[in-house]
Amino acid sequence: MSVVFDPQSFVERPGIDGKGGELVPSELFWRKHCQYLKDHGYTLRPRYQPNWRPSWLDNSKRWTRCEDGVTAFGMLMDATRADGTLVMLKAIHPTRSPDEIPIGKLLSSERFASPRNHCVPYLEVIDPPDGSDEVFVVLPLLVRMEALPFKTVGEAVEFFRQIFEGLEFMHEHNIAHEYDFDGTYTSYNNIMADAHHLFDAPPHPFARYMRRDFSDKASLIASQTSKPVKYYLIDFDLSKEYPPGAPRLEEPPWGGDRTVPEHLLSDSPPCDPFPVDVYCLGNVIRQYFLDGCDFAKAKRGLEFMRELVDDMTNPDPQKRPQMGEANSRLKTTIEGLTDWKLRSPIVEVGQRTKVTKFIKHWATQLIRKARGIPAIPKP
Repeated sequence: MSVVFDPQSFVERPGIDGKGGELVPSELFWRKHCQYLKDHGYTLRPRYQPNWRPSWLDNSKRWTRCEDGVTAFGMLMDATRADGTLVMLKAIHPTRSPDEIPIGKLLSSERFASPRNHCVPYLEVIDPPDGSDEVFVVLPLLVRMEALPFKTVGEAVEFFRQIFEGLEFMHEHNIAHEYDFDGTYTSYNNIMADAHHLFDAPPHPFARYMRRDFSDKASLIASQTSKPVKYYLIDFDLSKEYPPGAPRLEEPPWGGDRTVPEHLLSDSPPCDPFPVDVYCLGNVIRQYFLDGCDFAKAKRGLEFMRELVDDMTNPDPQKRPQMGEANSRLKTTIEGLTDWKLRSPIVEVGQRTKVTKFIKHWATQLIRKARGIPAIPKP
């Protein structure tokens, strides 16, 4: 006999212990707009359907082991487009984030069409329904950076190359990202990868170790060297375009990087966001590759980035290189690296590598070299 279930009352309530798996308040927004989005060609997962019945009520699984038990927080939600493409939806309140959609549209326009543009493209913008304020932006479904371990120096170098190129492209067009690339709250804030082709099945966007359908764990079956990845800068809610020659000063603080020197001053005066962008990008490389942080251990073999990163994170913004100079210096640095250096394994500081693993790595690299597979995997 099935358990009687009321989907409208199955909501987490403050101060009340639930049975587990209830919708959190922010998810009610998506259930409310589920049909509207479907009418526009986007289907949400079963958890957000108006007639949803939790699967664990009719089987022996715990709710934590069921796909429809996964909670999505905030204003992001994955969906399936009518043609079967998996996408990410972002609900944006234009009054609270007045620049985000115009900047995103601009960066996705024909004017900005370029292989150097690494800003996540807007696939569609859906106006809000009557009685609602949020606009829905349709984005590619990308993979979080922490799900993609770098196996070789060349793979890390390609990541550096693309992100430096992408931020330089924005700055060339007088657009400052003005968020952060630092991982104060989550790894690699505002950098993601188009990398579903590296997995045996699409990973779940809110439970990245599992397949999207929860049939099994999501496993990497290819390397970034064999199947190159494109990296994207995301989140333009604080980004701004500045007219050429106009003042470029903003009141600090902003973004999530709590180490920006200009933001730490007592009674911090307005500051230029472009050097702050340079600092934040340098800081993510310092944290996740060179020195380590709460989310990642330091890596060996990347000290060739030290001088550039130190300059990018100089406490004095006037002494930091502009993004064009930083990218030029990176290119010069990369040109000085040998093929064997680029094919070398990335090893965490303090990690002991087994001889068998070492032999397997270099056997793989020799095969790739013989087949003409580049050490720097450009998509």
